[in-house]
Amino acid sequence: MTVSDASAATSLTNRYGRPKRALTRRKKIILTAVIAVLVLAFVTWLAVGRGPAAVDSKVIGFSVTDATLTEVDFQVIKNPGSTAQCAVKALGSDFAVVGWDVLTIGPNAAGTGADQGRTTAHRAKARTESLAVSGVVDSCWLVSG
Repeated sequence: MTVSDASAATSLTNRYGRPKRALTRRKKIILTAVIAVLVLAFVTWLAVGRGPAAVDSKVIGFSVTDATLTEVDFQVIKNPGSTAQCAVKALGSDFAVVGWDVLTIGPNAAGTGADQGRTTAHRAKARTESLAVSGVVDSCWLVSG
């Protein structure tokens, strides 16, 4: 290295700073292990931590009796010992809500319904303000207490 090369290197170092060092092999292994542990923790949280929904519903059918009443037949899947509530909607031809009802589904015996009492059938009657063309379960939730 000549004097001019050394002064050029010093000048570049003064101007731009010292060149960055590459990661050592040990640091690369540690960084890879930390990333692998974080990914494994995230995948475990997705698979186990969130778990299945506490309550779910499935519409079996509906019938429009007249312009003032719509009945919705549905199944509720929940723990047999818990109490749930389900909101049932009657919809008009323009998809507007024309009727609404909230049905409370109490605890039941393990022999009731299907799947050791987890799945039970229910019928909700929603009073309507005009003729409905459809009946749906809007949502179900567990009642605490």
